[in-house]
Amino acid sequence: MTNLSPILKQATGVVAERGEGVWLYDESGGKILDFTAGIGVTSTGHCHPKVVAAAQEQVGKLIHGQYTTIMHKPLQQLTERLGEVLPEHLGSVFFANSGSEAAEAALRLARQATGRPNIVVFQGGFHGRTMGAASLTTSGTKVRAGFSPLMGGVVVAPYPNAAYYGWSEEETTDFALRELDTILATQSAPNDTAAFLIEPVLGEGGYVPNNTRFLQGLQERADKHGIVLIIDEVQTGWGRTGEFWGKDHFGVEGDIMMTAKGLASGFPLSGIAARPELMDKAWPGSQGGTYGANAVACAASLATLEVIQEEGLVANSAARGAQLKAGLEAAAAKHPQITDVRGLGLMLANEFRDAEGNYDGATAAAVQQEAARRGLVLLTCGPWGQCVRFIPALVVNESEVDQALGIWNETLDAVLS
Repeated sequence: MTNLSPILKQATGVVAERGEGVWLYDESGGKILDFTAGIGVTSTGHCHPKVVAAAQEQVGKLIHGQYTTIMHKPLQQLTERLGEVLPEHLGSVFFANSGSEAAEAALRLARQATGRPNIVVFQGGFHGRTMGAASLTTSGTKVRAGFSPLMGGVVVAPYPNAAYYGWSEEETTDFALRELDTILATQSAPNDTAAFLIEPVLGEGGYVPNNTRFLQGLQERADKHGIVLIIDEVQTGWGRTGEFWGKDHFGVEGDIMMTAKGLASGFPLSGIAARPELMDKAWPGSQGGTYGANAVACAASLATLEVIQEEGLVANSAARGAQLKAGLEAAAAKHPQITDVRGLGLMLANEFRDAEGNYDGATAAAVQQEAARRGLVLLTCGPWGQCVRFIPALVVNESEVDQALGIWNETLDAVLS
């Protein structure tokens, strides 16, 4: 008898029979609110009719056409349509399957294009689990531990996380920029530094938004020294934060952008978009993959983009995110164990601490589990598992947000009172 690996720890006991929008249905017909969206993947909700129809039609035409062997129309159409939403200067794209592969591709391209070895990443970032991507990840030791040595050439700089340091945003930003300059003077000389790699909002690291002054300071230093700025939009892209790209909140451009998750409403697809002059410097044969740009995934991605545009889902993310955040803040005001509600759009987290001010992963986990028992599926994040996050599909409506907040308040009363 075979079994799933016991290391795959289940966040809930839900066994889903089917899904529709932000709802899951179990084998007995029970209805469960899903505010995880497959970790931000099902951007248009479970089984959006337009996405389903596009995938079904494509399955009957061509399932797999390996894209360095043959070309297919969904890939060509998607590449063209992405020009509508990608920054104009990021006009060259490469497709893969997962966020980790996007990180590996961005890393490889930055090193090849610059001829430099080092990558500066920022404390708390999550960029994947493959060897290179894990070497770039500092959101928690579970991603990095037990298979050393990791890849060399990685230097970690402070992220402007004011809540962690206990300072104002201005003080924290001054500190983080000063420490970055110190790193360039003491650990990784500019002419040895291929790239800065950063998330606009920390994902697994605790849903901490960046800020304009820090990211623009990062862009200035990258431009000054010929360093590639890689922006990891794997979780923040495709409307998740209330703007199409998370970076759009902060007025930065970047040189390479990573995308995945919400790109294809649940079908495996990822990619990088880069300045053409950078992509031209990739070494022949360095990009490819058997399943990248799968025809069905590309068809689903095209439908995803159409749904996002036609249904105004970026604006809905901003509006429903404001509604959800206000409700979470009202709930937090009644429970001192929740010390912060933060995030952008429909990417929000509640941080738990104990009476001494220590991060409280045990209470966060207890709340998350109780919410699931009451019919609201959530996830935790943060280095200590101290945050409970809300990441519903972008199609969530006002009534569904209110229902989730009702369950959340009942859960908090049950666990914390």
